[in-house]
Amino acid sequence: MSADPSEPARLVLRNARVVTPTGALDRGHVLVAGGTITAVGAGDGPADGTVVDLAGATVLPGFVDMHTHGGGGATYTTGDADEARRAAAFHLAHGTTTTLASLVTAPPELMLAATRAYQPLVADGTLAGLHYEGPYLSAARCGAQNPAYLRDPDLDELAALLDIGGVRMVTVAPERAGALDAIRYLVGRGVVAAVGHTDASYEQTLAAVEAGATAGTHVCNGMRPIHHREPGPIVALLRSPSVTCEFIADGHHLHDAMLSFAASAAGTDRAALVTDAMAAAGMSDGAYELGGQAVTVLDGVARLAEGGSIAGSTLTMDAAVRRAVGAGLPLADVARMAATTPARTIGLTDRGALAAGLRADLVVLDDDLAVRRVMRGGEWQ
Repeated sequence: MSADPSEPARLVLRNARVVTPTGALDRGHVLVAGGTITAVGAGDGPADGTVVDLAGATVLPGFVDMHTHGGGGATYTTGDADEARRAAAFHLAHGTTTTLASLVTAPPELMLAATRAYQPLVADGTLAGLHYEGPYLSAARCGAQNPAYLRDPDLDELAALLDIGGVRMVTVAPERAGALDAIRYLVGRGVVAAVGHTDASYEQTLAAVEAGATAGTHVCNGMRPIHHREPGPIVALLRSPSVTCEFIADGHHLHDAMLSFAASAAGTDRAALVTDAMAAAGMSDGAYELGGQAVTVLDGVARLAEGGSIAGSTLTMDAAVRRAVGAGLPLADVARMAATTPARTIGLTDRGALAAGLRADLVVLDDDLAVRRVMRGGEWQ
């Protein structure tokens, strides 16, 4: 029987280890048509369609990075749309099929200009939206955020930014004046409120969660550390069943044992791998800039030239996946952390897993979990 010309062409990806939401199929197949996954199953699947033999490679859902500032020598933090496209393309080549552009603490006019500049990129799907990491952060835990522009939450400022569109997440330190009102406002506008860069107590953090915060920004980093008499924000976030906890799996922000422990404490349905990458990701050591501050990268670690605070990372999501697996986390759990959990957290229910009916975003990895091919929306990149 000849193919129905009204039906989209079918792609049959076979002879692969396919990591599904329920586990790994050692020899499985994925069917793709019209940019959508139509079936996932054991064995080689049907022979009708364009068959691609993956020769035993591993297939994971396309990675979803809900926290990144740039990469490949380009940054999201300045509002330059051309640079943003370059950064997104760089991370796409490393398996990140969905990304939020994370801005850093900046003057109101720069945040407004950048938000406007990125609307076409949100509209065409280059970016899934924006994340404001700042300016409503703690001066005591600001890390590489520019302290000159830190400020208390302002609902009028937030309204002006959100009215432009495209904002999916905002990080807030709950101890700042007006923070809880800001969290309630964000949630009411359909924006994810995250807790981060905070010196809050355990109780203050739980108040933020009660107000509606559902994410923790790079948990353990930029936060008051755990103390046995004052658990602080880390324990509060790890213990809150409604909160997704971000983790930067580069071996510098978190010791591998801490990564494994924290991911286990939260559970992989509440743990999300993020890069927190800046422009130096994929580039050589040297001098860079982040949020108007000079950054020096040495041996792949980015730090402020003055003060030495870690200034984002040079991580890519495929490297984060390898690190998490190397830390002892099962690959199926890591796939959830790299795709399923972050997609759900930022409200993208059409992607994030290898399952029928979802967008055909996937990453083909070799035996060393290095990227061989990337598919986004059913198209090889």
